[in-house]
Amino acid sequence: MSETTQNSKGTPASWGRLALRGVLLLLGMISIYFFLPTLLDLAEKAPQLEHVKWRWFFLMGLLMTGAFASQWALTRIAVPGVSWFVAATSQLTSNAAVKVIPGGVVAGGAFYFRMLAASGVPMGTAVAALAAVGILSNLVLLALPAVAVVIAIVSAPIPEGMLPVAIAGTVMFVAMFTAAVVIVRFNRPLEWLGWVVEHVVSWAADLLKKDWSISADDLIRQRDEVVSALGKRWHKALAVAVSNWLLDYATLVVALIAVGAQPRPSLVLLAFAGAAVLGMIPITPGGLGFVEAGLVGMLTISGIPAGDALLATLAYRLFQFWLPIPAGLVAYVLFRHRYGKLSDLPTAS
Repeated sequence: MSETTQNSKGTPASWGRLALRGVLLLLGMISIYFFLPTLLDLAEKAPQLEHVKWRWFFLMGLLMTGAFASQWALTRIAVPGVSWFVAATSQLTSNAAVKVIPGGVVAGGAFYFRMLAASGVPMGTAVAALAAVGILSNLVLLALPAVAVVIAIVSAPIPEGMLPVAIAGTVMFVAMFTAAVVIVRFNRPLEWLGWVVEHVVSWAADLLKKDWSISADDLIRQRDEVVSALGKRWHKALAVAVSNWLLDYATLVVALIAVGAQPRPSLVLLAFAGAAVLGMIPITPGGLGFVEAGLVGMLTISGIPAGDALLATLAYRLFQFWLPIPAGLVAYVLFRHRYGKLSDLPTAS
């Protein structure tokens, strides 16, 4: 019997995937409904963007392009030899997938890895390198609240409503940094984690009738691959990861200035970091609703008038969320024109 016929009858795995997608879609719809008032307020503000001078839009576009280019540079640092074309098209395509598919982090990652594989990068190398870059980038993001707290201490106090964000962000950074150091330097924590993962994977394999297995040795080997992926290039990767987030943050600052607000850099940095973390919640595509509501709320608490906070958030998300979606589609078409269909490629190498 062909695989197509088997799939049409439905296997436990296929039903499980459908159920997971259904749950994510339902959660996404509920979340969008919950954040609908904020999204409608943003839509109502859209005509006011006509009053923003074009030079501000040009500057925001330039800064956000720089932020995306930093991500392409990270890929090239992690996977030496990858061309700018491959780094740019794979990142833009995966970024667009994340923004249009509920729970699209998995789909975005799949596009990224398969496009790198199409260009000749071994899948194992791509996974290890990009995992290292992802950890480094997230550490930089979680460090931003701590940086904002330090700046606020020497400049002006943090409003009471933003203190939980500052404290939570600082604690998350310390916890993630500590965990990263422990995992990199010691095997015992991975052995414990491997024991738990091995039993969970074994249970899932029995349930779904799959030939899955993983052990503590597998985790340790993958850890070593991730650590060696950057090697002596870690300081360069760190600098590029910092520039990525700072250029993204600068885009928000310019959006606030463009609408006539007078932002306090430390508080805007805190609001930006909080919104960026919200954008990582894989319920709605690209954190749609979560980011807008969180950013508008935190900017308002920081002293920005509500109307200015709404308009600045709309302008910022135009460049950070909406425009990269068609850019990703164009990137995918260009990539396919050069390398062919991804469906014709092996999923690993």
